[in-house]
Amino acid sequence: MKVIVGMSGGVDSAVTAYLLKMKGYEVAGVTLRIVNGENEVSRCCEIDDARQVCETLGIPYYVHKCSSKFEHFVIDPFIQAYSEGRTPNPCVICNRMIKWDELMTSTEVLGADHIATGHYANIVKLPNGRYSVKNAASAQKDQSYMLCRLTQEQLAKTLMPLGDLTKDEVRKIAEYAGLHVAHKGESQDICFVPDNDYAAFIEERTGKTFPEGDFVDTEGNVLGRHKGIINYTVGQRKGLGVAAGVPIFVKKIDAENNKVVLTEEEGMYASGCVLKDVNYMGMPCPEENVEQEARVKVRYHHQAVPAQVRRVGGELFVEFSEPVKAVAPGQTAVLYNEDGCVLAGGEIDR
Repeated sequence: MKVIVGMSGGVDSAVTAYLLKMKGYEVAGVTLRIVNGENEVSRCCEIDDARQVCETLGIPYYVHKCSSKFEHFVIDPFIQAYSEGRTPNPCVICNRMIKWDELMTSTEVLGADHIATGHYANIVKLPNGRYSVKNAASAQKDQSYMLCRLTQEQLAKTLMPLGDLTKDEVRKIAEYAGLHVAHKGESQDICFVPDNDYAAFIEERTGKTFPEGDFVDTEGNVLGRHKGIINYTVGQRKGLGVAAGVPIFVKKIDAENNKVVLTEEEGMYASGCVLKDVNYMGMPCPEENVEQEARVKVRYHHQAVPAQVRRVGGELFVEFSEPVKAVAPGQTAVLYNEDGCVLAGGEIDR
């Protein structure tokens, strides 16, 4: 059996390739070159590391360029979302539309049976016959949330050997295998914004400046001036520059009127949300207006809470069992069952 491993240049994908080779798979490494311009320097370093790992393991290595597709499906929507006052999650979209889609294409070109990645998660087939992503054994490293948009076809061909390992165990395996990336640091959150200055990145890419405007409270009273809506996200507390005497947070970004709404902590809680562009994974698309139970995460590091969900047309209505803080439009909400398997995931619309 031949498997294509997505090689990021880090320790996780390196150990993934090693483990699969040790299991008897015919392994090949593929790195996706997804960015151009100034960020290409850092990406080239990752390619060098990935190539060296493949040389150490004695497996073939390929670089596949898909920067134009990455621009279209990831960077452009990221910029658009921030411009509209939303908080996007580009990694969720990138996993389905770029990483998995391009690696699946590589299996056709190279005649492989499977793809594999260094994600900390497990792929299971549920009693209903559907594939799902299940929580990793290590809760600290679990990446199931980021994989909620993968399709049934993609999951059926995917291997994830690290799902039952901790990061420390992975590094020890890398040491044992003689892989030079054994103690390489963690990768950054957003690969195409290396300094995490989203506002500067967006202004540079669009050639636009986002003007100052008013901070207001929920009653519309002016509290101060903001530096442009792209500098803020729902739930943000630091860097507001407003002296209120009590902790205050960004509740809403009103892009149409160029206002940022602030509130005290108690005003940050929501009883539910509505999802759009839902990908049904562990469960089929439910019948309309039929309530189901699920556990829901509204961001990557959020502790999942019980909720009632029901589909109305193309939207999924979610009612939390208890109010949830900082539910941000544009972010991803993921539904799990009691066993930690992903049932569905979609974008928070409102």
